[in-house]
Amino acid sequence: MSGADTKPSEALSPIDKLSIDTLRTLAIDAVQKANSGHAGAPMALAPVAYTLWNRYLRYDPAHPHWPNRDRFVLSAGHASMLLYGLLHLAGVAQTDGGNEPAVSLDDIRNFRQLDSKTPGHPEYHFTTGVETTTGPLGQGVANSVGMAMGGRFLGETLNRPELPLFDFNVYAICSDGDLMEGVASEAASIAGHLRLSNLCWIYDNNTITIEGHTELAFSEEVATRFLGYGWQVLRVADANDVHAISGALETFLQSSDRPTLIVVNSIIGFGAPKKQNTSKAHSDALGEEEAKGAKRAYDWPEDAQFLVPEGVRENFQAGIGERGAALFADWERFMGEAKASDPALAEEIDALHAGRLPEGWDRDIPVFPADAKGMATRESSGKVLNAIAKNVPHLLGGSADLAPSNKTKLEFEGAGTLSPFEPGGRNIHFGVREHAMGSIVNGLGLVGLRAYGATFLVFADYMRPPIRLAALMELPVFHVFTHDSIGVGEDGPTHQPVEQLLTLRAIPGLVTLRPADANEVAESYRVIMGLKDQPAVLALSRQPLPTLDRETFASAAGVAKGAYVLADSDGTPDVILIGTGSEVQLCVGAYEALTAEGVKARVVSMPSWDLFERQDEAYRNSVLIPDVLARVAVEQGSVIGWDRYAGSAGTIIGMHTFGSSAPIKDLQTKFGFTPEKVLQAARDQIARHKK
Repeated sequence: MSGADTKPSEALSPIDKLSIDTLRTLAIDAVQKANSGHAGAPMALAPVAYTLWNRYLRYDPAHPHWPNRDRFVLSAGHASMLLYGLLHLAGVAQTDGGNEPAVSLDDIRNFRQLDSKTPGHPEYHFTTGVETTTGPLGQGVANSVGMAMGGRFLGETLNRPELPLFDFNVYAICSDGDLMEGVASEAASIAGHLRLSNLCWIYDNNTITIEGHTELAFSEEVATRFLGYGWQVLRVADANDVHAISGALETFLQSSDRPTLIVVNSIIGFGAPKKQNTSKAHSDALGEEEAKGAKRAYDWPEDAQFLVPEGVRENFQAGIGERGAALFADWERFMGEAKASDPALAEEIDALHAGRLPEGWDRDIPVFPADAKGMATRESSGKVLNAIAKNVPHLLGGSADLAPSNKTKLEFEGAGTLSPFEPGGRNIHFGVREHAMGSIVNGLGLVGLRAYGATFLVFADYMRPPIRLAALMELPVFHVFTHDSIGVGEDGPTHQPVEQLLTLRAIPGLVTLRPADANEVAESYRVIMGLKDQPAVLALSRQPLPTLDRETFASAAGVAKGAYVLADSDGTPDVILIGTGSEVQLCVGAYEALTAEGVKARVVSMPSWDLFERQDEAYRNSVLIPDVLARVAVEQGSVIGWDRYAGSAGTIIGMHTFGSSAPIKDLQTKFGFTPEKVLQAARDQIARHKK
C-alpha cells in the first residue's frame, strides 16, 4: 500500500452534517418523485462529494467555464442526482457571470422529465457544470485521463514564469462497474505510465451491483491492480468520515509523481432501514416508507420534500464560492499580466478557449499535382496533417501503436513526444488501447484541445462507444482510420472492414469522410478543422490511388458538400456513376470508356453522406438528377444504405460477405471491383432504363 489507511473520524460539525444530508434528501426526493433513478449512491457518497467540493475543488461557481478550473467527473453517471445537488447548492451559474442557476430547485423537481436540465445521466453541453457525458460505465474515468493529460499539456506549453495559467487537477468518482469495464483498465494503465499526478479517482467501493453483491463476478484486489499500474493507492474505511476523506485528498495534493486512487468503503442507500447495502438501493426509487425511514435516520423532517435548510447554501458560498472567486480573480490577474507582457500568448489562450483556429492555420496545406500512380490516401493524409499541425499549436494526437501505418506521426521540428517527462509533446503513443484512445481523445477535447486518434478502420468497432459519445457531446475531435477496405489484402477478413463505414455513418452528428485522392484528403481536413461542434472520421486507403488531374476533373473543393460532379457529359447524362474512396477511380475508368463510345455519363464522387444530406434539395438534385434512374454505386463496403443514392432500381457493387486473404488484385476480381464490372453494370442500367 502506497499510503496508510486513514485515521478514525472526528465529529461532524452541525453545518457539515446538514449540508451532507441535504444532498442525500434531494436525491431521495427527486428519484421518488420521478419514480425512476438511483438514490443509493448519492446517499452513500454525499460526504465524499461534499468534502471534495466545499473544501478542495478549485472551481468558481460564478464562472463555471473558467479554463483553469478543476474538473469533476461523475463517472458513475447513474448517481446523477449527486452532481445536480452539488451544482444547485454550490450556486453554479448557467453562464459565466450570469444570475440564472445551472440547476434550480425546480430543475431538481423535474429530474428525468422531458427537456429538464436534470436528465437521467449527466450530459455535457446540456447542463452547465457537467464536464463530460457519463452513463456508459468506464467512459468517464477514461475521459478524466485525457483531461489530466490535457491539463499537463496546457501547463507545459502555456505557463510562463510567475504565470501559472494552467495547473488544474482532475477528480473522478467511479463505481465497481466502472472498474470492471475494460476501458477503465486501459485508461488507468496509460495514466500510470504517464505519471499523471494531477489525476485522482475516488472509488466507491460499495460492493453492490444490480444483480447483487459484487462477489458474484468481481473478486480481484483493486488496490493491488492499481499499485501494479503505478498509482498511489489510499483507503478510507468509512465514506461518512469527512476527516479521513480530507486526509486522503491532502495526500493526493502533495503527490507529484503518480496518479492517485482513493478506495472509499461506502454503504449504498445509507440510512434506508431495509434497502441500504442491498441491490434494491441500486436502481429503483426507495418507496415512500423507505424514504421516510431514511430521513428519520438523518434526523430530517420525514414529510419534507426538496428541503434546503437555512444556512446550507451559505455554507457552500463560504466554501467553494469564496475559494473559487479568489482563485478566479488570481487567474484573471495572471491573464492581464500575460496580455501586457506576451500578447501572442494571451491570444493563443483566448483562441483556445473560444475554439478559434489561429490565423493562417491552413496556409501550408499542399496541392497535389496530377499523378497516374498517385499515393495512398493515408500517405497524403500524413502530409496534410503535418502541414496543419505545425500551424495549430493545440492540435495533438497519435495512434494505437500504428503510427507508421496510419502516417499520423507529427514530424516537424518541435513536435515532440508526450511522455511522463515531456507533457507538452504533440505525439501521443496510446499503445494497443483503441477503446481508451477514443475516450482519452474525448477528454483532451473536453479541455479545449483539438485532438485525434488513429488505427485501422476495422478497429473502429473497439472505439464505437467513445465516438458515439463524442457525437452526443458535440466535440470537434477526429480519428484517422486507414486500411479502409478489402484492399488490405493478405491480412484477410479479420482486418478487412466491411460494415464499419455503415456503422459510422449511422451515428448522428458524426461526419464520416472517405476521400478519393490526395486533393480530396486535403479538402477533407479543411472540413474537419472547420467543425465547431461535430466529431469526424477519415477512412483512408492502404494502397496507392491516382491523383486526379483537376484541370480535367472538377475541383476537390466539392468535398465540403459531401458529393459533387467530378466528371460530366454535355447535356443530361444517360447514367450516373457514384463512388467513394478507391472506387471513384473505377467509376472514372468506366466513364472514360462510355464517353469514348459516345455514351453520356456522369461521375459523382461522394466522400461524405453526412455532408451531402445537409445540402439543400436543389443542390442534391443537381448532383443526382432525379430523372436519371440509370445509376451505379460502387464501394468496397456494405451495400446497406446505398439504395438511397442508387435508387431502388439502380445497381450497387459492394460487399455482401466478409473478405478473403489474398493479394489485392485477386480480391478485387473475386468481389467485382474492376473497371469491366462497373462498365458492364453501367451498360445494363442504361439498357434497363432506356425510354
